[in-house]
Amino acid sequence: MQMMTRRGLAWISSTAEIPEHCREIWRDDPRRPYALPAGRQFDVVTVDQRLGIETFDQLRRYGLPAGPVMADWAARRVGFFLPAGSRERFERMPVAERAGMPSYRYIGPGSVVVVPGPMPFGGDRFTWLLAPFRQPYPTPVRTAALTAMLAAASMTLERVDQWGMEHTGTAPEDGEEMECRPG
Repeated sequence: MQMMTRRGLAWISSTAEIPEHCREIWRDDPRRPYALPAGRQFDVVTVDQRLGIETFDQLRRYGLPAGPVMADWAARRVGFFLPAGSRERFERMPVAERAGMPSYRYIGPGSVVVVPGPMPFGGDRFTWLLAPFRQPYPTPVRTAALTAMLAAASMTLERVDQWGMEHTGTAPEDGEEMECRPG
């Protein structure tokens, strides 16, 4: 869980319909989530929590560029922020065509995204895995990195599930820990 920097807060609140209202809400309660319109300065790709955490881990492990990343623990979703207007590029990346993309939701123009406040606590429904620290640069490299790591994380989880079926007889449910049995 992370907290926003002042520059990150200035950038993300500037995307609100009324930026001053957003900043006022967050001054009063920095934990409070806020609904922001997608498609102006950012779009968001959401995936199920298990895939999202693995994807985030791989982006960090390999030092690949990533924009802000948030989690909605109640909905069991992780959201990756991309530059506004990235949908076509995201969906036509060669990795997506070759490996097949896992299930995702693309949130763009005409939609809203509920984002964590600038200072969420552990246990809050909405938290930042990677909080905005400044306005992200609109680079296609972030989109390519996310596409590649979503495909890689999906393949990794498929292998883990196959191993689980071979050794325990059943695949784990989302969020369920695997049981190891001596064999």
